[in-house]
Amino acid sequence: MTVVVLAVICAVLLAGHLVVLLRRRPSGLGTAADRATFDTLHTAGQAAKGLREGLTASGAERAIKHLRPLLGASAVALTDLETTLAVDGHGHSHPVDPFAHGRLALAAGRTVVLGREEMACPAECPIKAAVVALLTEGTLIAYAREPSAILVRATDEVAAWIGEQLELGEAEQHGRMLAEAELRALRAQISPHFIYNSLNAVATFVRTDPERARELLLEFADFTRYAFRRGGDFATLSDELRNTERYLVLEQARFGDRLRVSLRVAPEVLPISVPFLVVQPLVENAVRHGLGADRETMTVSIVAADEGSTALLTVEDDGVGADPEVVRAALVGGQAGVGLSNVDSRLRQVFGDKHGLVVETAPGAGTKVTLRIPKFAPRAPRLGAG
Repeated sequence: MTVVVLAVICAVLLAGHLVVLLRRRPSGLGTAADRATFDTLHTAGQAAKGLREGLTASGAERAIKHLRPLLGASAVALTDLETTLAVDGHGHSHPVDPFAHGRLALAAGRTVVLGREEMACPAECPIKAAVVALLTEGTLIAYAREPSAILVRATDEVAAWIGEQLELGEAEQHGRMLAEAELRALRAQISPHFIYNSLNAVATFVRTDPERARELLLEFADFTRYAFRRGGDFATLSDELRNTERYLVLEQARFGDRLRVSLRVAPEVLPISVPFLVVQPLVENAVRHGLGADRETMTVSIVAADEGSTALLTVEDDGVGADPEVVRAALVGGQAGVGLSNVDSRLRQVFGDKHGLVVETAPGAGTKVTLRIPKFAPRAPRLGAG
């Protein structure tokens, strides 16, 4: 009984202590400085979304409404080398186009501070000053009721930040264009010999086994339809593996018992998103380079395992192998087999350098290619199982 009473008393005291602590805690999102920092970061992030499009009218319109509160100016304008792209703010009602103010800084080659006379403002205009800072191919203009050294410094800093965002956007655009070009190149690298040999294999069954010929022809049609599909930089691992199976069915029709296949896949990894055409080129490389003329048989093993936050994918063969230095040099030089370096490059672009291909090989010891794919990545959308 005494123990129970003591427990109740302790519980009451503890509860009272917690109430006091809760009352002492400040409400809201931290201090005023914390909230100001958060607001600034949020505003900059919103402005960056428009700036990543480049210095265009649409991008400027999206960014300008966030740049004004970032500067604390009465009005803000963005120009390129030919026109005013966007203006935001109140009290700047004179008929002179901000581009005319931008040209003054462009001509001077530096940041300039303009007074009312230089801006050609009418007497009733409440704006008394403008700070015009240079961008790579345009200007940022901050209008204010009073000129100040702080506004000049802030405009210069924001202009430098805008330049960084424009460079990042340009780099991202170049990256996307490069990835698209590499994917087109990979499609172009689908071996004409493979197409010829596949159709030749179909032809050999037309008389002896018409049903098998029909099945192979359907597999060939589905394979080429998938490989040359339009749109979509990503696919599910399930779709990639299915298309790889089509490729192997066609190759087995050609090589018969010389080519053996082992496939082991964890169901958990089937829905994850992977770059389009990332598996089949690895298998094609194994078949083309592993099954040499002096090799009677070869087994290609494909394993997709679940490793928590990542999927581990390996393509291994017990074929003729290769000199590791030759493979390393070919990967760096972009000439490693049919699409091997292409796949490596695209994986690094999407997921980062640590997610590139790992190739283990030696003459007479076969080849093993390993890659780890994050289940969730910023540039890889989550897709349903296909």
